[in-house]
Amino acid sequence: MGKGKFTLRRRKKGAAPVIDNGAANLIASSAATSKAVKKKAGGTRLWMRFDRAGQSELIECDKGAIIKRASVPARDLRILGPIFSHSSNILAREKAIVVNLEFIKAIVTAEEVLLLDPLCQEVLPFVAQLRQQLPLSNHSLTAEASVVQPDDFQFPVLEAVEGLQAELPFEFHVLEIALEIVCTYLDSSVVELERDAYPVLDELAKSVSTRNLEHVRTLKSNLTRLLARVQKVRDEIEHLLDDNEDMAQLYLTRKWIQNQQSDAVLSGTTGSNSIVPIVPNLRRVSSTRSGSFRSNLNDHDVEDLEMLLEAYFVQLDGTRNKILSVREYIDDTEDYVNIQLDNQRNELIQLQLTLTIASFAIAVETLIAGWFGMNIQCTLYNIHGIFWPFVAGITVGCTIVFFVILGYARWKKLLS
Repeated sequence: MGKGKFTLRRRKKGAAPVIDNGAANLIASSAATSKAVKKKAGGTRLWMRFDRAGQSELIECDKGAIIKRASVPARDLRILGPIFSHSSNILAREKAIVVNLEFIKAIVTAEEVLLLDPLCQEVLPFVAQLRQQLPLSNHSLTAEASVVQPDDFQFPVLEAVEGLQAELPFEFHVLEIALEIVCTYLDSSVVELERDAYPVLDELAKSVSTRNLEHVRTLKSNLTRLLARVQKVRDEIEHLLDDNEDMAQLYLTRKWIQNQQSDAVLSGTTGSNSIVPIVPNLRRVSSTRSGSFRSNLNDHDVEDLEMLLEAYFVQLDGTRNKILSVREYIDDTEDYVNIQLDNQRNELIQLQLTLTIASFAIAVETLIAGWFGMNIQCTLYNIHGIFWPFVAGITVGCTIVFFVILGYARWKKLLS
């Protein structure tokens, strides 16, 4: 199973891949299979194998089989495990590249790619792209047959190398598809985050409530996690760009053909006494007028891979800037809300100060009333009709005290 092809409908640049009915058929056909391909007692896991010719198949392999098949250390399979589900690693090994980018977990060799958990919903666009863009041209496939002949050395090698120059090597083609799927997924996640973020933040600016604050808290958590995921992929690409030796180790096809050349040279020199030169690199070969060829660049020439990685590094940097713009908008909204809350707090303090001054003035009037409430003889008790004028007098006096203290507070700019 898995040899049938399904395609992607045309989409705009930057949009997430849209899987047509072929992908839906794959999901439907794999629904019954998924029960049978669950992890068994022997530690086997489901893999999908793609070769250069575009042929694919579902296989169940344990760790030992994968290690033997791809020639990778056992520790690399732990990187592809669920513990490192959101980590990002592109590791160059002698005969393989271990790719762990978000949900894409694969081992890429010069001849095939082994994809882990290919039936996951997030991985299906990657599978669809591999089915659509493979097979590659057969220039590199014919390199082994025509790479080195002791009697006629120059022109077959030149033909094979020029064929390789026509397109990216197989491993870079797979890596490009993986980076495109991951970058598109992250960019669509950021677009969805932006679509949800701005209305929530505008609502918080209008009304500060517990519900709106909870929405913003959830939004900030999602933003922080998404920023960390984008940053991991970006840092991994930046790490490769900073080290030409690491990038040179990713040229599996170059190393594979060089090994084929070396084997052919050894077998040729064993059968004859002729001395056969070895081509040190495979990127650019230019022939002279006399028909001889020479190599222009050494094994550390990584221009093709550098251009590939730089393109996706710029795209991830733009995605990261979008996230930082959303976070900056969140910070601005929080500052605006804090200013609003500080203003309300200041208004409450001013109101409290005004009420305190009024309470002091009333307390003075209450004190005077308490004095005259004592059971002590006073000549004012003998004056007829003195009650209301006396009450009005002390009330006016306390009111004057209130306004004097209030004016002093305004003069000291304690009240606006």
